Amino acid sequence: MRTASGIRIYKLNAYAKLNLYLDITGRRDDGYHLLETVMQSISLADEVTVVVSAGNGITLSVSREDIPTDGRNTAFRAAELFLEKAGASGSVCIDIEKRIPSGAGMGGGSADAAAVLKALNTAFGEPLSESELLGIAAQVGADVPFCLIGGTKLCRGIGEQMSDIPVTEGVFLVVKPEFGCPTGEAYRKYDESPLEIHGGLERFIAGLPRNYAPEMYSVFQKLYSDRRIEDICARLTALGAKGAMLTGSGSAVFGVFDNEANAKRASGEFPGCFTAVSGCVREGVSITEREVL
Repeated sequence: MRTASGIRIYKLNAYAKLNLYLDITGRRDDGYHLLETVMQSISLADEVTVVVSAGNGITLSVSREDIPTDGRNTAFRAAELFLEKAGASGSVCIDIEKRIPSGAGMGGGSADAAAVLKALNTAFGEPLSESELLGIAAQVGADVPFCLIGGTKLCRGIGEQMSDIPVTEGVFLVVKPEFGCPTGEAYRKYDESPLEIHGGLERFIAGLPRNYAPEMYSVFQKLYSDRRIEDICARLTALGAKGAMLTGSGSAVFGVFDNEANAKRASGEFPGCFTAVSGCVREGVSITEREVL
């Protein structure tokens, strides 16, 4: 049994993700949908603080009151599973300052869980290998393995099968409207009317690192046929984006711009929406501060 001693404090950036390409290729016997997706970590991030000390128990606080702080929260669940798998004991206090919008398809909850796993493995002297951490991550949620590693990855299966592809370049303007698109509803729409026409993954990858925007593809955007989403995409394109698309199951939309100045100029054209200008990052989680008392 590994027991915490002293007080160890970690501050981490938990980076959001965008799906630059997303298709459904089938369904497993257990009901999970099989995906083919290219995910990209971006600089928009939640700030996660993890404090490990002697004692027992997990406590979680979140800057948004509508987010649960018990076992329903992916960060809380990640801490539980880590302590169990690592045979570790200690008091774990987690604080999450949310900057990634919820219900956006940007992996905010998954990123927070990944940050907790990284902090705890560091605090307890790295008892778990990367593959073991990825195993826990997959138990917590489909996007958590990617959020733990980050960068630019082609993900298959339910998202846990990752392979390297050329890194992405570009500046993204994210626009999150007030309405949401629940993930469960998105998959139900697919089950009701599965698409026979798929995107072109090989063409998308051939366009990396700079010329991928014309080949971006979202199966969920095709399914929704939501005029509000299409209007945001059209406006982004009119404002200079090389391509615009829904990320994940939505409701956030992003446009790909040549430079930060053009993206910032366009960001003021979406009143009532959350907007963020972000660049690519090469990791899913980064420790920005650490202190041992």
